[in-house]
Amino acid sequence: MAKKIQAVRGMSDILPEQTDLWQYVEHTFIRLVNQYQYREIRFPVVEKTELFCRTIGEVTDIVEKEMYVFEDRNGDSLALRPEGTAGCVRACIEHSLINRSTQKLWYKGPMFRHERPQKGRYRQFYQFGVEAFGFATPDVDAEMILLTYQFWKKLGLTDYVTLQINSLGTSECRKQYKEKLVAYYQQHHDVLDEDSQRRLSTNPLRILDSKNPEMQALNANAPKLLECLDEVSKQEFDTLLSILDACGIAYQINPCLVRGLDYYCKTVFEWVTDKLGAQGTICAGGRYDGLVEQLGGIPTPGIGFAMGLERIIAILEDLNFTQHHRQADVFFITTNDAYQARALIICDKLRESSPDIACYYQPGAAGLKNQMKKADKSGAHLAVILGEDEFNSDTLTIKFLRIQNKEQVSVATDKLPQFIDEFKRSEHG
Repeated sequence: MAKKIQAVRGMSDILPEQTDLWQYVEHTFIRLVNQYQYREIRFPVVEKTELFCRTIGEVTDIVEKEMYVFEDRNGDSLALRPEGTAGCVRACIEHSLINRSTQKLWYKGPMFRHERPQKGRYRQFYQFGVEAFGFATPDVDAEMILLTYQFWKKLGLTDYVTLQINSLGTSECRKQYKEKLVAYYQQHHDVLDEDSQRRLSTNPLRILDSKNPEMQALNANAPKLLECLDEVSKQEFDTLLSILDACGIAYQINPCLVRGLDYYCKTVFEWVTDKLGAQGTICAGGRYDGLVEQLGGIPTPGIGFAMGLERIIAILEDLNFTQHHRQADVFFITTNDAYQARALIICDKLRESSPDIACYYQPGAAGLKNQMKKADKSGAHLAVILGEDEFNSDTLTIKFLRIQNKEQVSVATDKLPQFIDEFKRSEHG
């Protein structure tokens, strides 16, 4: 027997009994972003490695440790995308989308990071992303957060998530702040862990983002970036908070929230939960006003967020939320191989004439008794039988699977769609 091949570690299959819940979450998100008038964009899962080095930052964990990087046959260095914003910005610049007008965009799909697999963190994971370009005022920051809040509301998760928010200010603010932060950490150099000592000379703000519990007390007493904001950044942040207050959205100001990517500025935010242990962030984003210019485009303000589908699904499963596969309205049965072509034609015409009708065709003409058992188990309301008598008389026999003691009936083949439509209306009152 040949050796079985298993999936790559950290890259999971999503099985049919799971995809119903996935589709429910995806459809809920898509309906919502359409309401907000964001339009879908799709871009490759493979990009030039340079794109992520220039945008995410050379000294971030993603670039240093987690990216899947390889050389193609031309010798070009390529990477599986670890996040979506960089690719979205690249596509917008390449196709001149943001030269012509403002843009509100969304996307979904797989991302890849070589991390230690654990609950809520996988090497192939799926994200929703939303990006807006050309909007400089904080009301778009508020709209982004409102959109995410409405998503939690539609999923019934508002009681299980908390909004954390901060402002990183401008690059000049951060430059001044970094000097204060470096001076503070140098005074406590012997307390810093190995990662923090390395980041002290490369990206000291990332020390604030440390997940090491031993660093928490030190970080809590570090200088606060909010105290270094310029007047414009302060005013914009206050305006954002006032809009959130007016909309009734609760939040926590987290001065240690800096996000793990180098391109962020001004507003940054995360939605966190205590339902997933260490992997508590389920949505994160913020402003990146300099990113478009950094990648060769014209100066354009930008803001966006991404949310992890696996983590959202995990919370819903933890809350015993289920989404069942839609059951068939009709289970179509044939009693002879010779009738298969006609059966398939009848089923297709039924679906075409009535798009709301779900019809399951049972391939292979097994015994009638066996097929009736499958029909009953399927959850369908009606079994439609094409046997010898029906084939010769151009009729179909209808059995009622969910109504006890109701006699089966015979229906002319061309009247089947009308019969089922009338039956569904009667069933729904």
